[in-house]
Amino acid sequence: MVDPTLAEMGKNLNEAMKMLEDNQRKAEEENEKKYARKDIPGPLQGSGQDMVSILQLVQNLMHGEEEEESSQAYRLQNVGEQGHMALLGHSLAAYISVLDRERLRKLTTRILSDTTLWLCRLFRYENGSAYYHEDDREGLLKICRLVIHTRYEDYTVEGFNVLYTKQPVIYISSAARTGLGQALCNQLGLPLSCMCRVPCNTMFGSQHQMDVALLDRLIKDDVESGKLPLLLVANAGTPGAGHTDKLGRLKELCEQYNMWLHVEGVNLATLALGYVSSSVLAATKCDSMTLTLGSWLGLPAVPAVTLYRHEDPSLSLAAGLTSSQPVEKLRALPLWLSLQYLGHDGIVERIKHASQLVSSAWLVGWLVEDELSSPVVVFKFYQNKPQQTNLLYLPLKNKQTRKKHWPTSVHFFNWALSLQLGEQLAQLVPASGVDVVELEDEGTCVRFSPLMTSAVLGTEIQDVDQLVDCLKMKIPVLTSTLQLREEFEQEVRRTVGLLYIEDLSWPGLGVVRYIFQYFLHNDDKQEKELEKINTELLKKLNELESDLTFSLGPEFGGQKNCVYIGMVTEDLDVSELVETIAATGREIEENSRLLENMTEVVRKGIQEAQLQLQKANEERLLEEGLLRQIPVVGSVLNWFSPFQASPKGRTFNLTAGSLESTESTYVSKAQGTGTTPPPTPTSSLTKQRLPGQKIFKRSLRNSDAFSETSSVSHCEDLEKTDQRPPPLSPGQEQRSPETEKPEQQLGLPVARCSETNYT
Repeated sequence: MVDPTLAEMGKNLNEAMKMLEDNQRKAEEENEKKYARKDIPGPLQGSGQDMVSILQLVQNLMHGEEEEESSQAYRLQNVGEQGHMALLGHSLAAYISVLDRERLRKLTTRILSDTTLWLCRLFRYENGSAYYHEDDREGLLKICRLVIHTRYEDYTVEGFNVLYTKQPVIYISSAARTGLGQALCNQLGLPLSCMCRVPCNTMFGSQHQMDVALLDRLIKDDVESGKLPLLLVANAGTPGAGHTDKLGRLKELCEQYNMWLHVEGVNLATLALGYVSSSVLAATKCDSMTLTLGSWLGLPAVPAVTLYRHEDPSLSLAAGLTSSQPVEKLRALPLWLSLQYLGHDGIVERIKHASQLVSSAWLVGWLVEDELSSPVVVFKFYQNKPQQTNLLYLPLKNKQTRKKHWPTSVHFFNWALSLQLGEQLAQLVPASGVDVVELEDEGTCVRFSPLMTSAVLGTEIQDVDQLVDCLKMKIPVLTSTLQLREEFEQEVRRTVGLLYIEDLSWPGLGVVRYIFQYFLHNDDKQEKELEKINTELLKKLNELESDLTFSLGPEFGGQKNCVYIGMVTEDLDVSELVETIAATGREIEENSRLLENMTEVVRKGIQEAQLQLQKANEERLLEEGLLRQIPVVGSVLNWFSPFQASPKGRTFNLTAGSLESTESTYVSKAQGTGTTPPPTPTSSLTKQRLPGQKIFKRSLRNSDAFSETSSVSHCEDLEKTDQRPPPLSPGQEQRSPETEKPEQQLGLPVARCSETNYT
């Protein structure tokens, strides 16, 4: 038995301790809130978020701006089942990395050896090793370090001091990727003088192939000057045009000077096919090559692979080509899974499909000279002669053939049209994967490289057919724009009030600006008025029912206060277009000046009316006498002797801008209509149109019945008819349009004011 008193005491003690603990816990929570960090970002505050909220945030970041970008065509990667295997590989790599060290070592060694063997067999590279890397330039960087360790025996001990005696030289083609040489020098810690750019052919062969004879002379000069030729980077498919260097001759040259030959390029993918061209097959004899399987096979986030041959594993480890860390070997896991899923037939099928897409382009005339085996097609728009417009397919036999017919202005304008053509084709057929490239000699070109895009975008033969149809549809428009551009320039220069703006980067009919007759460039007030008029002019032109596009030009680099005219067709009436622009600009200018003049005229008219009414009141006082102005006496006097006085008022004629008497109004008991305003002038080129024919379009009816001569004479008759003065109303005085005021030309109504309006 427990003493009740002790039990009650224990109960009260527990309650007291609980209250003390609660108060202490509340105090601690308040202190934590008081001294809590305020710089913690919002998503990290608190106890964390659930998985659903985090995935929803990722989805919003991926697709949240689709509505804003719906007007712009963008490409989505086609992630098929083989892509899912690659994505699964990244998740499995994270899971496998937590295994015990021995089990992880065995598994990663098996994955790495299997993947390396499969790739060497697929791409005909026997007895090779592999290095897997995320950045496609990293493999070449490691190869350069390997060659430095090989050629400089004391480099491991003395470092860069051994490079002073013999400066290393790395040779790259002028057609290589932009910034490749500078990136290598920065990562290796070498001066830019260690990088030698080898020019491409200038007289014979492709303009995008390395000049082997010139390379031989450059190497001899470097050897004689005490330098050490180290490595040569060749292309099996240049980044721009997709051309392959003469790898066989380059390999012989490298063996002669004990140099390392590294090859990269999209054409290396064709090594997996049953038939390979001899120019690409020579790449299997090189010392190393870089493969980008992700774009070739449509595999997302898989690493690039550099295959190489070297006998000393210690130097490979020193250069970073191999690693003793098992986790780094897991980079090959996504490829290991994807290659097994695709199999040999699936890999070959995807590469062959891309080659067939190029073959279908050849069937419609996209022929690339000297490079029939290249899976890349490059072309651009050009005009060889004034009446001959075509597509130019690269390469040409020599540079003289490419430029001998081109003036400088036409040459630059062809670049703009090629850029416009490439952007429109990419927007109309996004699944084709066409893009715009800048080549050193040819300028802006359109490139179709299905090996780099077809597996990612899912390009099919139908997409190529649609691309060809769009190309056939756009070429006549580009041709018409190029041919009518000179005529448009001449018409604008002959028209008063218009200024032609030379902008060779604008792929359209041309650029025009409306200016005043006496325009001063340094006058800020006139500049603002000019901007206002040209803005209103652009608005008026866009309101017309025409097929032309009028805009302010490009967002960056365009001229101010101008109207940019886009692409046109061959049935454009250039003279009518220019006359309409000039007439619309004059109308806007006259209306703006009319408002300014009307304000001044009305103000002066009111002041003059007040003075005349004041004078009339003074004259009436003199006529009536002083007695009539006294209130009581004036009324009695007016009753005995009424004073007869005609009311005198004034009416203000807005059309004439003058004050007139109102006596005729009181006599006729009706307000006069004033002068009849003349009709509104119309353009002299206004012509009759066929039903459904839009503005700025020439009639395409029987060319035999309507010859050029008859059309010209008909236009002259219309001009003579429009220039006749309108018939005069009775009592109207003939005036020339030059002497008419702006108010009269607009035919504004007449406003009148009586005496009571101003007193």
